[in-house]
Amino acid sequence: MIDEAVTRRVVTEFLTHVRSGRDLSRAAGLMAPVVLAHQVQSEDEATIERTPQNYVEHVQEMIETWGDFTLEIQELLVDGERAYVRLVQTGRHAPTGRTVRQINAVVYQVEDGRITQYWMQIDRAGVAAQLAGTS
Repeated sequence: MIDEAVTRRVVTEFLTHVRSGRDLSRAAGLMAPVVLAHQVQSEDEATIERTPQNYVEHVQEMIETWGDFTLEIQELLVDGERAYVRLVQTGRHAPTGRTVRQINAVVYQVEDGRITQYWMQIDRAGVAAQLAGTS
C-alpha cells in the first residue's frame, strides 16, 4: 500500500535537511543506496546514479559555488509514491559575486520510505542570463 503521508514526509525532510545542505548526515536515511537521477541538460536527457555519499558531495559543491544558499519550496504535490516539487534556490555565485535565483522542478519517487528516483529540470538558461548580467 502506498502511503502518501510517508512520501510527503520523506521528500520534505530530504529537501529541508539534505538538499538544503543543513544536515547532510541524513542523506543515507532518506535515500536508497542507489538513486536514479534523471536530468534534463541542454534539452538532452541523462540518467546518472547517485549514492547518498555522492549526493552529499554534490550538495557540498553547490555550497562552494553558491555559498549558504536558501531553498524555498513553492509547491509540493503528492500522488502516491511520487511528489512534484517546485523550488527556488537563491545564492551568491562565488566566482562573480552575483546573487542568482535558480528555479527547479523535480519529481521524487519514494519506495519503502526512501527516495529511489527523481526527475529534474533546472532553468539553466535563466541562471546563465543572471550570471551574464542580462536578466
